[in-house]
Amino acid sequence: MTIIDTAELTKTYNGRGGCRGITLQVPEGCIFGLLGPNGAGKSTFVKMLAGLHRPDSGRAAVLGRPLGQPEARRKLGYLPELFRFQEWLTAAEVLRFHGRLGGLSPRETRASAFRNRIRDTLELVGLSDAADRKVGGFSKGMQQRLGLAAALLLEPELLILDEPASALDPVGRYEVRRLLKRLRDKGVTIFLNTHLLEDVEELCDEAAFLYGGELLASGPLHKLLGGTGVGGNAGANWRFRLGGWLPETWAELNDAAGGSLSSLLNLVEADDGGNALLTAAVTDREQAGYLCSLFIRCGLTLYESGPERNSLEAWFLRMAESRRGGGSQ
Repeated sequence: MTIIDTAELTKTYNGRGGCRGITLQVPEGCIFGLLGPNGAGKSTFVKMLAGLHRPDSGRAAVLGRPLGQPEARRKLGYLPELFRFQEWLTAAEVLRFHGRLGGLSPRETRASAFRNRIRDTLELVGLSDAADRKVGGFSKGMQQRLGLAAALLLEPELLILDEPASALDPVGRYEVRRLLKRLRDKGVTIFLNTHLLEDVEELCDEAAFLYGGELLASGPLHKLLGGTGVGGNAGANWRFRLGGWLPETWAELNDAAGGSLSSLLNLVEADDGGNALLTAAVTDREQAGYLCSLFIRCGLTLYESGPERNSLEAWFLRMAESRRGGGSQ
């Protein structure tokens, strides 16, 4: 099932900014990351999905329903990038209020079952000891956790998070990652807008890249990055860290290989101590093994050999630079 389905979705502000012509599908049960530099249109797109902005044109469905319909919004949890809670309320009172906003009656929010849900939700986000504390005394990280609790309170099928870890320390980010993985394992679909690339690498099954309000790429993360080549993918990058490298080593290797190395190997760096880093676009593990044996035959010490995982940061920068180089705004 496709949980989010948009076609040519557009929202601008007097013809400027925002996002334009976004066609995107998010499958059920995955963690989907939305990437892009500041001003790319990510938050505008997220607010349309949450029913807070009305599109100028295009169409979209969330949980099988058109944008903004109450049936879809009841099954959607949303954490905005910028939020404020009433400082005079306790954490439990904030969640009770959000229960009312979610359509529960006063009697339902006072029932013991809902009080138990509030307790369990606060425990889930690490605020079990703060249920009766006033929000005005919360740190930014605690308020972020409370916002996540409000998004989770009514057990949504789709969770839309706009910069959910922006105020958290490394321990807090690690705990939120673990929580999001558990939610995915339970079947919750998570749409994550974040500038923290390590969170996307760690969490996301699929991702999309926005730049200048336009969608440049989307799909499974491993395909966007080009894979690692493990298992025999053609053109995989393989790295070799060597010792005993001398100025004449390259010529010796080339002679030993019959003059065929120039199109395969790339010397990335070499220092005066004889250490060198080489990469190669190999076709399979056997070819990588041949290069290892070649290095050893030529008297080099092989310290490291393995596939080079493509970096999301490098991919992100390549996408942005290619667009900037093309003269886009």
